[in-house]
Amino acid sequence: MTTRRSPRSSTRVPRPSRTRSKSPARTEKRQAVVVFDHGYHGRTNLTMALTAKNMPYKEGFGPFAPEVYRVPVAYAYRWPTGPENAGPEAAAQAIDQITKQIGAHNVAAVIIEPVLGEGGFIEPAKGFLPALREFATENGIVFVADEIQSGFCRTGQWFACEDEGIVPDLITTAKGIAGGLPLSAVTGRAEIMDAAHSGGLGGTYGGNPVACAAALGAIETMKELDLNAKAKRIEEIMKRRLVALQEKYEVIGDVRGRGGMIAAEFVKPGGKEPNSEITAAIAKACHAAGVLVLTCGTYGNVVRFLPPLVIGEDLLDDALDVFEQALAASV
Repeated sequence: MTTRRSPRSSTRVPRPSRTRSKSPARTEKRQAVVVFDHGYHGRTNLTMALTAKNMPYKEGFGPFAPEVYRVPVAYAYRWPTGPENAGPEAAAQAIDQITKQIGAHNVAAVIIEPVLGEGGFIEPAKGFLPALREFATENGIVFVADEIQSGFCRTGQWFACEDEGIVPDLITTAKGIAGGLPLSAVTGRAEIMDAAHSGGLGGTYGGNPVACAAALGAIETMKELDLNAKAKRIEEIMKRRLVALQEKYEVIGDVRGRGGMIAAEFVKPGGKEPNSEITAAIAKACHAAGVLVLTCGTYGNVVRFLPPLVIGEDLLDDALDVFEQALAASV
């Protein structure tokens, strides 16, 4: 494995010469990139094209890069035939669309967040990611896991793609990697990473030695403090509290997430119509009381929780008390 540090640069890795091998690096002349509903991948021209939500990420910044295609994701809560069918049905639908509308032989890469971040903390239903990984392997397509938000212990594992044993060809990381210093990384198969000629990928601030040293220190701290275990404990506490609130308030349609990446989706009573109004009101009330929560989701109806993985349980309970009070006042 080799690494390069360049923000969201996985789409810039060059394409080595084609052979008959199904190796995921053999993508010369392939131009198509496949992404998924509700996905978020950044704010450069190409990564805005990869991103699903218009406001505030894309409005007014086009035209965007061509040859980007979007297919369904296994959004269990909103899958038409029920959450139990979401994984296999969404995978079959996505693969069918890729095959018929694009042509697998034209696809250079498939890019997905193993747990979607800005799109609403959607955890693709079981079976979805393995099916896509298998399809990519069989067709020589580079499988890219965008773990910018979910990587490095956030979900209770080093990387969210580990949950179903997915080994991507490229993985992008940032945010938690360097303890607050600006750093991102692309890590991948040596044959892909080494395809770039010397000096072909880089930038003024790439590979900053201070940020890289901070990342090494942060990773050691993650190991020493066992932040994966702490993330799982956060999940246990938060889901217990949020599920109890869901049983009490019908405006909470879904509670989901893994580790320290938990969300509540809000709907209008009696159905699944997104309720962005109450979501905004709850977030505003929490902010006024000193608890920083964020809204997200394509429909703006999800409150997401990203507590520090080192947070004490008493402090976490206090924050959830504030959230409960904000919810009660907003209903």
